[in-house]
Amino acid sequence: MLTRFSRKTPAFIFAATLWSLPAFSMAQDKAVEYITTTLSPTVTMIKGRGGNVAVSAGEDGVFIIDDQLEPLTDQLLASIRTISEQPIRFVINTHYHGDHVGGNEDIGKSGAVIIAHDNIRVRMNRDEFNHFLGDTTPAWPKESLPVVTFTDQVTLHLNGESVSVTHVPHGHTDGDSIVFFPSSNVLHMGDIYFNGLYPYIDLDGGGSVQGMISAVELGMELANAETQVIPGHGPLSNLGELTAYHDFLAAARDNVQALIDQGMSLQQAVDAKPTAPWDDTLGKVWITPEQLVIFIYNSLTGVSQFTALDPAETTTE
Repeated sequence: MLTRFSRKTPAFIFAATLWSLPAFSMAQDKAVEYITTTLSPTVTMIKGRGGNVAVSAGEDGVFIIDDQLEPLTDQLLASIRTISEQPIRFVINTHYHGDHVGGNEDIGKSGAVIIAHDNIRVRMNRDEFNHFLGDTTPAWPKESLPVVTFTDQVTLHLNGESVSVTHVPHGHTDGDSIVFFPSSNVLHMGDIYFNGLYPYIDLDGGGSVQGMISAVELGMELANAETQVIPGHGPLSNLGELTAYHDFLAAARDNVQALIDQGMSLQQAVDAKPTAPWDDTLGKVWITPEQLVIFIYNSLTGVSQFTALDPAETTTE
C-alpha cells in the first residue's frame, strides 16, 4: 500500500477509489467511467474518480462545482463536453483537497474563473503538512489558485437561477462551502457529506466535528423532500438520508464526549468503541472506526491534528 503521496497522487483519492474500485493497484491515469445524471434542465451531476462534480449548462454558458483529480482532467472535460460544448466560464471549489481542485490548473489556463472561500486560496498557495497522511502537499501552481475569493457567501446569477455558495466554518476543513441551486432544487454539499462511508475530518485543515454537524444542519434547512443532494463522495442523496447522516454524526459526537467527560484518554476512548452502531455499515469503506474516533476526540478536546496511536497499546478482542 502507498505510504507517501504528492499533489498529483493525493491520498484523498482513497475515498473515491475505495467507493468504486476493487483494488488500490489500478493505475490512477487508467480510463475512468464517468457517470452523468441529469438533475434539472440545467444541472447535471458527474461521478468519476474524486469528488462528485456538478455542471450547470444553459444559455449563459457552463460553470462547474469542483474538478476532481489533476491527472484525469482530460477525461473529466470530455465528460463535461457530453453535456455542453460551451467553454467553462467559472469553477467553484468546495474546499482545497486535491480530489476537488485537481483540474483547476488546466481549466484555469483555458480562461475559466476559479471561485472559492478565502482560506482555500491561502492553503493552496503554500505547502501543507497533514498529520493524518504524514505527508506534505506542495503549493499549487498559480494557474490553480482561485482568483475570486469570498468570506461568507457569493451568488452566481447564471442559467436562469441565483446559485448561492455559502461558507460553512470549520467543517470538513476551514474553507468548505455548500452550493444551492434554488430553481433546480439541487444542493451540493462537498465533503461536508460522505454518503455511505465514515467522513474524513481534516483537523490540520481547520476541520471539526461540530462544524461538520452545523454545516449539515444548514444543508437540511435549505433542502426539502424533493431536493436532490450531491455529496462530496458517494451516490446522489436526498433530505432523508442527509438527516440520517446528521443524526449519526451528532450521536457519534455525543458518545465520544461522554467518554471525555468520564476522563478517558484518547486510547481508552478508541478502545470503548463509541461508533460501534455504525462500524459495519460505514466504517469499512475508507475511514476506519478508530480513525473517526480520533478525529472526533481531538476535535472536541482542541487538538488540531490527527494523533496516531501506538498499536501496542490498542486493546484487541
